[in-house]
Amino acid sequence: MISASAAAPYNEVMAGGDDAGSPALLSKAEEVEGRGHWGTKAEFILTVMGAIIGPGNVWRFPYLCYRNGGGVFFIPYILFIFTCGIPLFFLETALGQYTSQGGITCWRRICPLFQGMGYASHLIIAFSATSYIIILAWAFFYLFQSFSGDLPWATCGHYWNTGTTVLVYSKNHLNLSMTSRLNTTLPVVEFWQRRVLKVSGGIEEVGGLRWELVLCLILSWIICYFCVWKGIKSTGKVTYFTATFPYVMLFVLLIRGVTLPGAKDGIIYYLYPDISRLLDAQVWMDAGTQIFFSYAIGLGFLTSLGSYNTYNNNCYKDCFYLCLLNSATSIVAGFAIFSVLGFMTYEQGVDISEVAESGMYCLNSVQLYTGHESGSFIHFL
Repeated sequence: MISASAAAPYNEVMAGGDDAGSPALLSKAEEVEGRGHWGTKAEFILTVMGAIIGPGNVWRFPYLCYRNGGGVFFIPYILFIFTCGIPLFFLETALGQYTSQGGITCWRRICPLFQGMGYASHLIIAFSATSYIIILAWAFFYLFQSFSGDLPWATCGHYWNTGTTVLVYSKNHLNLSMTSRLNTTLPVVEFWQRRVLKVSGGIEEVGGLRWELVLCLILSWIICYFCVWKGIKSTGKVTYFTATFPYVMLFVLLIRGVTLPGAKDGIIYYLYPDISRLLDAQVWMDAGTQIFFSYAIGLGFLTSLGSYNTYNNNCYKDCFYLCLLNSATSIVAGFAIFSVLGFMTYEQGVDISEVAESGMYCLNSVQLYTGHESGSFIHFL
């Protein structure tokens, strides 16, 4: 960490000193004024929250807990928080705050040879943006479809259904042999594959454009543009909603999940530790990668966001609490997800391992809530 006293010579040179007339040296005051600052500390906190908290917390962390011994996964996870996550998170944020530069240009002030790391991190962000924006387009598509009278993925009989769909939301509603189950699909799965994506028969069939998804994708890019078109002035204001609303939804889903029958069994499965898994190197690898993934380490935007802080901002305290909030969100999301899994096993009369597969429990929970009394409200969320 660079102290304020060590930074004093840097500030004196940047302020001009005897070489103020040199075109190679930029006035620190002019630089900061041109780059701007966050309107309030809350804008910085909320923007970083919105950047680091996402699907990795809600989807990936609960699945990794399931795959790596339940509650025992918390041991390597918490260890990596304090040995890797918080120090590197603080390092990247402090680098931007100290130099008042973004993820690429900050290295010109520290070590120009390392500029390649800045370019590489921005390339990763570009690829990630094209991936996440598609997920956002899918979300808009589902949102628009949910305004219909009957949820289209809740029932069979639509033109995209194959005739082999079956509603499975309670062990008391269906009695099929194993052979019959292998030849059936859920309507939520067919809606996803045959209505949303219209998956082709193979890689040799390119297929046509899904114009509904194209329009949703354009809408997503337009919204993103207007969120950032005025820089931090617009971004900071937007995050008051975008960073807090997901917590409201997570809280609603958590309360709804833990009040469902069978939720207790799912939570016990979530917390019950399998100590023997600590000897498995894969558990430690998954814990480390989850920290780097959910804390957005090495992507450069922590440096960019930190560069808009005032020079004397206590970024250490900010980073410490943001890291704890990130991990707490992951743990709370695990309670919400596993309470639903417990309800699913209770309703279907199967083992929790049959529904807790990567990604598939999300689709199954949609189908499950469809058959439950509060389904429409949950779908809207």
